[in-house]
Amino acid sequence: MSIILSTLNARYTHASLGLRYLLANMGDLQVDTQLAEFVIGMKTTEIVEQLLAKQPKIIGFGVYIWNVEETCRVVAMLKRVAPQIKLILGGPEVSYETAEQEIVKLADFVITGWGEVTLPQLCLQILNGPQPLMKVQAGVQPPLADLQLPYSLYTDEDIAHRTLYVEASRGCPFKCEFCLSALDKTAWPFDLDVFLAEMETLYQRGARLFKFVDRTFNLNIKSSLKIMQFFLDKIAAHPDDPVFAHFEVVPDHLPEALKVGISQFPAGALQFEIGIQSFNPEVQSLVSRKQNNQKAAENISWLTAHSHAHLHVDLIAGLPGEDMASFGRGFDQLYALHPHEIQFGILKRLRGTPIIRHTRDFGMVYDPYPPYTILANDLIDFASMQRLVRFSRYWDLVANSGRFANTLPVLLGDAPFARFMAFSDWLYANTDATHRIALDRLAKMVGEWLVEQGLSELAAAELIASDYAGKSKRGKSGATLQRQVMHLSV
Repeated sequence: MSIILSTLNARYTHASLGLRYLLANMGDLQVDTQLAEFVIGMKTTEIVEQLLAKQPKIIGFGVYIWNVEETCRVVAMLKRVAPQIKLILGGPEVSYETAEQEIVKLADFVITGWGEVTLPQLCLQILNGPQPLMKVQAGVQPPLADLQLPYSLYTDEDIAHRTLYVEASRGCPFKCEFCLSALDKTAWPFDLDVFLAEMETLYQRGARLFKFVDRTFNLNIKSSLKIMQFFLDKIAAHPDDPVFAHFEVVPDHLPEALKVGISQFPAGALQFEIGIQSFNPEVQSLVSRKQNNQKAAENISWLTAHSHAHLHVDLIAGLPGEDMASFGRGFDQLYALHPHEIQFGILKRLRGTPIIRHTRDFGMVYDPYPPYTILANDLIDFASMQRLVRFSRYWDLVANSGRFANTLPVLLGDAPFARFMAFSDWLYANTDATHRIALDRLAKMVGEWLVEQGLSELAAAELIASDYAGKSKRGKSGATLQRQVMHLSV
């Protein structure tokens, strides 16, 4: 093989859609190109050894915020042990601010932006001449109709064991400054009939889990309805053969026709990722986020009351102009709408995003290393930001995990943000940990906290046991857990 296209995925179950797009559009070079996907956490030497075993002349790497540091080590090692191999970088992490990046200095070439047209052209020049003169190549953006779709390149193993990422459109018309999509001019749809034919082929091959990466699935309601009908038809024809679809939706755009379609999905078939980010109008204006908060809240309430869709709703802490009190009010407002999960994120300064314009005026201080998380701003100091980080982690363990469905309302009471923050501070003070807290220990700590807040030991134990009966990783019975929680001094 002359060419390898590689990346380090966050986990094995993630199959790289980007690499498959590149491979599908390699033209005559496709027969000499293959994929090599790895997972972050692998030893650099193992990755390099596996790549070199294929004896490539060119290796292209997809570089993202989650893998740039490890990919940089792979690139550095390749340049030491096999300097004759040409290394090409692409992906969002190296498409902006390229000059200052160590990984770019190490590599031979970088493609910024879209790569489907530019990568095969660059590879042809490297292989056949004349040799390219410029290290940084600006990716050519073709009409979507000119792209070969990649879905046939999902293997049978991918279909059986991995999440299949698909897209009915690219780009986004909105300009939220913390998001890379702010740099898009608009959203571009693929030909819907062609796209759905590809989905049909995947379905016939056994695919049942489809994760749409479209930034605004419900932007064009006619297209949204047609895509949802595709899945509803599968469910109606084979009710005992479940299918699952994940979409990212705009929260304040849910017309009646879309509600009718959504209401037809059974439980376990539909998930929506909904970006609220902030309920503060002044903050929204600062980051160029256009959102009708009242309509967004009404739509989330409707979805929880009248659909079986699983709702994963996002908030971002650390945005310019938002202090702890404002964020807490937004959190309480969102919690009152009863989404299934609140994804509590901490602001990150993605390379190239316009959020950088607020750095001086709002004292925005970011971690210089990926994922470039905000460390402090003029309204939230470093210590307070770390409290928010811990809140986010513990919220995942206790609330988003679904393991404390009966206990959580008691823990939160009528002041969800304030009470969970107090619990978070106490938990950290008593464990000094945010990761690797054993399930049994976490249950015990939650019960202990409830007792400190005035609940009787018996009531706390019964509450925890009602959530944990038969669910402990160690297989303890509800009675055993109840006895453990009751002996809180142990």
